[in-house]
Amino acid sequence: MTYCCALRLQDGMVFISDTRTNAGVDHISVFRKLYTFGVPGERFIAIQTSGNLATTQAVIGHLKNQLEVKQEPNLYSVNTMFEVAELVGHTLKKVIADVTSDTLEQSNYYCSLLVGGQIQGAEMQLYNIYPQGNFICATSDTPYFQIGESKYGKPILDRTLRYDMPLDEAMRCSLISFDSTIRSNVSVGMPLDALIYKKDSLEMPNGKRIYEEDPYFTMISKGWSEALRQGLIELAKPTEDYFN
Repeated sequence: MTYCCALRLQDGMVFISDTRTNAGVDHISVFRKLYTFGVPGERFIAIQTSGNLATTQAVIGHLKNQLEVKQEPNLYSVNTMFEVAELVGHTLKKVIADVTSDTLEQSNYYCSLLVGGQIQGAEMQLYNIYPQGNFICATSDTPYFQIGESKYGKPILDRTLRYDMPLDEAMRCSLISFDSTIRSNVSVGMPLDALIYKKDSLEMPNGKRIYEEDPYFTMISKGWSEALRQGLIELAKPTEDYFN
């Protein structure tokens, strides 16, 4: 399993993915699930993957090959992020169709993708792409998407995330979402790949791989746990007749 989260906010975008993949309790591996493409000063594109590893790697492989052989269309030739989402969705649908047949269960090869970024002259966009190749777009009312094991980290985002939230605060919020997920689900694990894209910069962010011993992640994980415990203590106690 996996957990990926992407935010499209007023000042920019935040992307975080875990790296754990597992085929049973005795076969756990680390694979990247956050990929970036771009031309500095012209476009930035991030793709996050969740689901069958062979399918997701095939999709990324096809997208990279299109660029190498200059096949049209490709991630650098399309004019809008909508067209990027169409291209990625079409590639995903084709990969699933190519590896399945009447004797194979398509659901075993399904995966979901998050695609976000910005092309010069247009606004930032974030899309959630489904296995069927169709997709939906993030809005100011719904500024984030999750794929994979999302249920443990979703309450944090629902309670705290705002479209106008500063990017550093949004990153903290997202990291706490991941910390909550990792604590409750062994199929999601460190290290994490994270990056912040600033609106209209059209630059390729360096990103960061966050390991278990990372001092900052450890600090906010402990701080969040302590804040929850202290908050529980400070809540008003029920009256004696509340449960009667």
